Amino acid sequence: MAENVSPIKYFLSGGVGGIFTVITGHPLDTIKVRLQTATGANGAPLYTGTWDCTKKIWTNEGFRGFYKGMGAPLCGVAPIFAISFLGFGLGKRLQQTSKDQQLTALQLFNAGAFSGVCTTVIMAPGERIKCLLQVQHGQENVKYNGPVDCIKQLHKEGGMRSIYKGTAATLLRDVPASGMYFMTYDLIQRLLAKEDKKLSLLSTIFAGGCAGIANWIVGMPPDVIKSRLQTAPEGMYKGVGDVFRQLIATEGIRGLYKGVTPVMLRAFPANAACFLGFELAIKILNFAAPNL
Repeated sequence: MAENVSPIKYFLSGGVGGIFTVITGHPLDTIKVRLQTATGANGAPLYTGTWDCTKKIWTNEGFRGFYKGMGAPLCGVAPIFAISFLGFGLGKRLQQTSKDQQLTALQLFNAGAFSGVCTTVIMAPGERIKCLLQVQHGQENVKYNGPVDCIKQLHKEGGMRSIYKGTAATLLRDVPASGMYFMTYDLIQRLLAKEDKKLSLLSTIFAGGCAGIANWIVGMPPDVIKSRLQTAPEGMYKGVGDVFRQLIATEGIRGLYKGVTPVMLRAFPANAACFLGFELAIKILNFAAPNL
């Protein structure tokens, strides 16, 4: 990313990138959440793996089953990604002594981590609603009829505290993961720019995909903890630490990587799409409003 892009352009273009991300990656996100949270009547996993989960969703719920719960992230994704990219742009500006100063890897990580803090206010409730809708498994007697109904019921049951359940876990995931995300993208783009001053569409896709993978390598364990906490019945866990202790005691370290296959399958195309949308929007804005 160019160092002198204004935070306003980061904000607007980030929203476009976020929409690209959700449309591309939501089916695999649904599979991930099912694998992380679903258990049968005897407590055993409901699915044997990614392919088994995919087949059962297709058989029982059809194509639409893969897009369950997309309403919440799609409605919230534009502001979430807009704020994320705005936070990154501001984080960069706060560390720059001149407008065109190239930041170090650590400074890029810090700017990305700052963006993770900025998005949590919107991200935490959006993730809670999305996960609750995704784990209903297409049952006839579903508890929630959609994002709005889910918000109403959560507020009725426990107020804003219930809606924001899992905020600490979301921070634990997004702060380091966002740092890795933006740092990886910028560093790969710089490396590719040494070979070709005019970065191509393929370089953007490659750097964006790698950024997504780097994000999830760091963010996967706290994401599992977050999903467990946000979909568990009230009173089951005392907090993030309790989820971690119970998960390690019953499933070991491997439990922290449940759903890793669909996450990694999703990470490259979804985040390649995100940065592709972002860069396209930046180019349009630079052409339409060069002084913005």
